[in-house]
Parts: sequence; structure tokens; C-alpha cells
Amino acid sequence: MGIVAVVALLCALTLIVASGPGAQGGDVEAVWRQMFKRPGTPPPSPSDNPLNPEKIALGARLFADQRLSGGGKRACAGCHRPERAFTDGRRRALALSGAPLRRNTPSLWDLAWGKHFFWDGRASSLEEQVGMPIAEPQEMDGDWPTILSRLEGDEALVRQFRAAFPETPTISQDTIRMALASYVRSLVSPPTRFDAWIDGDVQALRPAETRGFGLFVGKAGCVLCHVGWRFTDDRFHDIGLRSSDGGRGAVAGGTPGLSAFKTPGLRELAHTAPYMHDGSLATLEAVVKHYTGGFVARPGLATHINRKLRLSGREKADLIAFLRTLSSETGPAHARRAGPD
Repeated sequence: MGIVAVVALLCALTLIVASGPGAQGGDVEAVWRQMFKRPGTPPPSPSDNPLNPEKIALGARLFADQRLSGGGKRACAGCHRPERAFTDGRRRALALSGAPLRRNTPSLWDLAWGKHFFWDGRASSLEEQVGMPIAEPQEMDGDWPTILSRLEGDEALVRQFRAAFPETPTISQDTIRMALASYVRSLVSPPTRFDAWIDGDVQALRPAETRGFGLFVGKAGCVLCHVGWRFTDDRFHDIGLRSSDGGRGAVAGGTPGLSAFKTPGLRELAHTAPYMHDGSLATLEAVVKHYTGGFVARPGLATHINRKLRLSGREKADLIAFLRTLSSETGPAHARRAGPD
């Protein structure tokens, strides 16, 4: 849903915050469901890489396979840890040398619906994205001929490739990337109390949480960027964090000089601290403080709304209480898979 459509819906949303979805009925209830209801099925996978259970299982195995790295000591799962909602809990990801990289490790939830990948959006598909960390010298430093030689010597893995890719059963750079992309595409965040509330259970959220939702879609204006059931507009914004990182402005498709970064989805955010592209904000309290502290992005380059938003202490607490309803209660130790059974 685009920004214009979001703005058009804000007034209708704020009218029914206190009573919850379903209380007003008719057109208003349809607005809630249109904007925030989880879809029943994931979007279609690419025609040249259709999902199948064998491919997803193979991708999950490769995701944890250290043979994809140059030194044979790092796997994708080393930074994207399932028990941490596919993040690593660090401010910034670690290079192979042990030094911090420029950016925070993003979560992998719900990327089947994504339009751009990485904080700067430099990859346009998951198939493209999954190969980049493997080849990046500071991340996995993988060498494709060496990787293929290692995997081809594993007879069990060779059989698994044949089952996943019956039309092209050889182990190749393409089939490895397709399997990894299929696994990531299958990762869907678990339903939460917020989803039950949207589905009509008016008791699923506490009063403070519903007040927080009202702030989210109203006074605080969070929904202008964090929209839809994944709570992201899949766009890029300068949000006023001081950084030498060029972000979207340093890659093709961005505005040169504009340090903009992709709006992250908010699902499972209670388990993905620290926050922001650079991991500079350690808590949700710090995130809310940043947005309510009158920040101003660089003159002439801001794509976020420049304003001096002020919330009371209670309002801040209510907003954070709502944000926590977007996460599972005990943490997503195991991912729920989407795709064919």
C-alpha cells in the first residue's frame, strides 16, 4: 500500500482504536483488515525458482553449512541465528577478522514479500542477495570453485540436490543460490496477539496496547513508513542518524548524497535488538526517544517527516507496549515455513 493510500486511511483508523476491530463493522472493519491482516498465503515464488519442500530443506541445510565460507568456519546461520529472530544480537555484524562491519545484521522474516534486499536495497531478488555475503571477503570470503568441489564430494548432499532440482540436478552456483533463496523465502514470522486482535478478538490486546496502536497510526505517525501486516513500506528514508554510511545514496537507484536506508519490518522486533541500520539504538525506548526528540535530517535531503513530535511518558510507554505485541511471546526459536507441503 502506497503512502497516499496510508494517509487516506489514517482518519478512519484512529476513530476505532479504542474499541478494536470489528466493533464498528462495515467499511471501517474492512479498512483494518485491508491494512493489517496477515495474508493467507505467501506471494508466488519466481517462475524460474518455484518452491518445493525438497528445495526448502536443502536451503536450510546449506544455510547452516560452513563449507560455503572460504575458511570453512562460517555459515549464514552464524550471523542470522534462528533463536534471535535471524539476527545476531550485536550492534554491528562481525567481519571474519573480528572487527565490526558497517551495519547491523537484519532479520530474515517475511522476505518473500520484499522488494529490495540489504539495508541499501542493492539486491533486487533473494537469489541475488544470498550470493553476495558468500563472496564478500569480509563476511564469508567464499570461493565458488572451492565451494563446489567441497559439496560435490558429499554423496548425501548430491542426492539432496538431485531431489530438489530434478531438471538440473547438478550442484552449481545457481542451484546453491536458488536453494538458499527458497529457504529464506519460506520464513514467515509467527502470528501474535496483534493478529488475533485484527481477526476480531477484542480481548487479545490490553488497554495500553490499544492506546499504543492509536498513537502508532495517529499522533506518532509511525504508520507512514511502517505500514501493512509486515509494518514496512519497502522504501528508503533518511531518519536523521549521523553516519558516514552512504546507504541507498551510494548504490544504483538511490539519490547520491542521501543516506537513506530501508524501512525494516517490525515483526519479532522484541527479539532483534539493537536497532537501526548501524545498531546504534539499543532498546525500543531509545528508538521512540529518537523519533520523539525533534530530530531533523540533513537540510534538503530528508525523506522522512521533519517535525518536533512530543509524546508524554505514558504515551511513549503505550506505544512501546503496542510494538511488543508484534512479537511472539517466547521468541521464535523455530521458524514457521511457508510454501508447498
